Amino acid sequence: MYKDIKKILPLQIIFNAFMSSDFNPNAVGQPNGNYFALPYTLEESDIVLLSAPWDATASYGLGAHLAPEAIIDASAQVDLFDADVDDAWAIKIGTEPIDKSFHKLNKQARRYSDYVMAVLQEGVEEINLQNEITFVNTASAKVNDYVYNKAKKHLSENKLVGVVGGEHSTPFGLMKALNEKCLSFGILHIDAHADLREAYEGFTYSHASIMYNVINELEHVEKIVSVAVRDYCDDEAQLMATNPRIRAFTDAHLAEAAFSGKTWAAQCEEIITALPEKVYISFDIDGLSPDNCPHTGTPVPGGLSYNQALFLLKKLMLSGKQIIGFDLCEVAVGGAEEWDANVGARLLYKLCCYAHSTNLKQ
Repeated sequence: MYKDIKKILPLQIIFNAFMSSDFNPNAVGQPNGNYFALPYTLEESDIVLLSAPWDATASYGLGAHLAPEAIIDASAQVDLFDADVDDAWAIKIGTEPIDKSFHKLNKQARRYSDYVMAVLQEGVEEINLQNEITFVNTASAKVNDYVYNKAKKHLSENKLVGVVGGEHSTPFGLMKALNEKCLSFGILHIDAHADLREAYEGFTYSHASIMYNVINELEHVEKIVSVAVRDYCDDEAQLMATNPRIRAFTDAHLAEAAFSGKTWAAQCEEIITALPEKVYISFDIDGLSPDNCPHTGTPVPGGLSYNQALFLLKKLMLSGKQIIGFDLCEVAVGGAEEWDANVGARLLYKLCCYAHSTNLKQ
């Protein structure tokens, strides 16, 4: 019902929603196509949110390509007061319009990736699927280029940039742009999966390969600190154990420490200490427990509670380290249910508020 209201809103109300000087953070959110129904333009914004409606390499559940629009819808219901950040509503969060052409490209690439996955499960070698794999890889490269070019432009204007996926392959373009801008930074990677597979299922930029690609293509990423990882293969376990640029706080490790009496506050301090001074946050929502993201593409038992995740992010904000960018990925839409998008919208707002706060201190 609420989504239909946008179709009948008088043009004057929509116009007024864009008038920053008249914006009332205590009023009912007036949907305007922006995240959190905020009135800020790209030109005046401090933070730009880029949407990446893409899940062509998702290997289990689908629906993440619908997440940006679902989160925009849900975010109009988010109250803009934040107990940790003064006048959070005044943070100028701008929204890059969703490029709807990616919906068509995603649908085309999805047909090929579905075929590849089905045939691979029958034991066929990847070499016999090169035409289909090449199409998906070329399409994924277009998504990366789009995000990279948009991010590079906004970063050159000294704005913070966040990517809203889509599957977890989508923020690579932003990471690449930051790799060119920063001489050294780390990634706080919250995820159920290690994402260290090389070209999973033949797809170079698979959702399961983003951290592998970071390690092999982005030389200025000093450290990847992965948190809540609990589903990974032998090759990934070996890489986490031997590569000095990777530090993994697996879900089992965190649970065992807690069972032995180590507080979550102490564990967060250890996680944050492992990060360099500049930090990018890559948040795959399946890093949370599945009750927070029941429709995500590859849910796994265990994970962080919502409050544990926020506590970690808050402690990072208070640590004195600078958050230079972020993404939120793998939120998926499950039919008429809006729970995933509601959780995602609130988590996204926290990422924006905390990131902005750390840059005021610089």
